[in-house]
Amino acid sequence: LLENLEVTPALIQRCHELKQAGFVLSLDDHLFSPTYEPLYPLVDMVKVDLFVTPANTLPAKLQKLRKYPLKLLAEKIETRQEFQECFDAGFDYFQGYYLAKPAVMEKQRIDGNATALLKLLQQLMNDAEIDEIEETMRMCPGLTYSLLKLVNSVAVGSRKAISSIRHAIAMIGRKQLKRWVQLVLFAADDNRGLENPLVDMAAVRGGMMEQLVLNHDHYRRVGELAEEAFMVGILSLLERIYAVPMEDVVATLNLSAEASAALLHRAGVLGKILACVEAMEQMDFKGGWPGLEALGFTSGQVFAAQCEAFKWKASLA
Repeated sequence: LLENLEVTPALIQRCHELKQAGFVLSLDDHLFSPTYEPLYPLVDMVKVDLFVTPANTLPAKLQKLRKYPLKLLAEKIETRQEFQECFDAGFDYFQGYYLAKPAVMEKQRIDGNATALLKLLQQLMNDAEIDEIEETMRMCPGLTYSLLKLVNSVAVGSRKAISSIRHAIAMIGRKQLKRWVQLVLFAADDNRGLENPLVDMAAVRGGMMEQLVLNHDHYRRVGELAEEAFMVGILSLLERIYAVPMEDVVATLNLSAEASAALLHRAGVLGKILACVEAMEQMDFKGGWPGLEALGFTSGQVFAAQCEAFKWKASLA
């Protein structure tokens, strides 16, 4: 709950509903204010920004929050002294550069596993023969191993022994294999595999775009638009990790005009949906909501799509 929220009866009622549904509520960049007293019994955590409130002034300012059953989190801790002062002040949680500095992400060249994955994705999109797909898989033992692990995870309850790469592909199916390849592109040279945070982001973005199309009365009837929406969402993040222009990605995969326009110019239906989803990821609801409403989506459809996307990503674990 952001610091500029106006405390109204409607807001309090909504917080009650969210708590009953199992949500955890947090007040962000906050210090005690009588205006927020109706909310304090509902809130699980209060986050205090040390850039705004110096650590040595905290004890007196936190005293009034102590009577409520909530946890205190100190954010933007940059020195050992600030950490010690916050610890002495009784904070429960701590966040900041002193504890963990952000890692700088460097773009990689597309080589090794990533090359095989791009080739495999191209084959799948072009409905290549199973012999070609199998041959590409054989070129990359690590990819084969990952595929076998995936088949074991989705074929829960199946007692059939996997006899070959061809058998594994048949068990998972081309559609699921194509999705898996798109996701694994983000983890080709990362030992975290599908636990890579970028995989999370890509999966949720692609899944949300697909669900938005499926939830729309008109768009869900348009050919394979939902499948394309998923792919656009996934591929839109490739530039973040690979030193390759999006123009090259589009050309390599021979994408449709709709998908190409979406990825290169945020144009067309898929481009507009992508731009809105990107804005919402950055908490820019003013940039995201109007565009989705203009396309005919309701708030219920948007939230349902987001929830389904998170559920699908969780199922990959």
